[in-house]
Amino acid sequence: MTTTPTDMRADQIGRAIMLTLVTIGVFGVQDAVAKMLVQSYSPFQITMMRYWGFAAFALALVLRQAPLRQALASRAPGWQVLRGVLLMADIWFFALALRTVPLGELQAIVIVYPLLVTLFAIPLLGEKVGLFRFAAVGAGFAGALIIVRPGGLPLDWGVGFALASAALYALYIVITRKVSAVDSAATSMMYAATVGLVLSLGVGVFFWQPMGWADLALVTVTMLTTCAGHGVMVYALSMAPASVLQPFNYFSLPWAILLSAAVFGHWIDPISLLGAAIIAAAGLVVMARERRRKVGVVNAAPVPGRE
Repeated sequence: MTTTPTDMRADQIGRAIMLTLVTIGVFGVQDAVAKMLVQSYSPFQITMMRYWGFAAFALALVLRQAPLRQALASRAPGWQVLRGVLLMADIWFFALALRTVPLGELQAIVIVYPLLVTLFAIPLLGEKVGLFRFAAVGAGFAGALIIVRPGGLPLDWGVGFALASAALYALYIVITRKVSAVDSAATSMMYAATVGLVLSLGVGVFFWQPMGWADLALVTVTMLTTCAGHGVMVYALSMAPASVLQPFNYFSLPWAILLSAAVFGHWIDPISLLGAAIIAAAGLVVMARERRRKVGVVNAAPVPGRE
């Protein structure tokens, strides 16, 4: 039997989708392990140590694509530094939220970020958003309110940290779109890794606590899953467009719910689950509309301590 280019393309996309699901699974395990660690250690210390793995991965990947000096040569260095600061702040807030918010509810809150991307793209990128997408954004926020309703998830600092994480990540994605017009992917990755490494070290050292061997082993797991997750996602993106793979990132929600139940014995309540479903549906509607209008959505590949 002769294999046509179309068949090969479909086969490639199928593999890319499977790899995306594997990536989400790996990062879910990473978040569960991090949640264990932040109960005993500062989220800033754990974030710093996890970022070592991401920085090592980013440097290795960049050096395969371009010389270091070329990778650091940006046409928008200010925006690139801001991207790095936003990403690092996002990871800090996510780690702080991990302390008190169950994994399922946390993932349900942070998946509002595609809706926030739609809003932030209006002033920052000059994009026009129609009534249909505005309605989807409103529905998504209604879903978030269902999760934090009276009698639902306690409205504490953890919820605030989760919402801040989603907002910062959305800003990071919008600015990534902006700089992608003038800088290469290698340059963007290099700045994100370098700025994040400097910030995480600059803050994390002030929260350092000695760790036992068992906890060091858990930190090593988070570092290895960081590298493995990003490596698999990069491979998936080489097989299929980001716009095709993006919707499958919503697999992180049911996976987080299952991990929360299996590892921590916590099940998300049915009403909160309904709110999460509304957010996910609204986000998928926005993605579908943007794809149909050929407005490229930057792939929200998970980041350390993020998805």
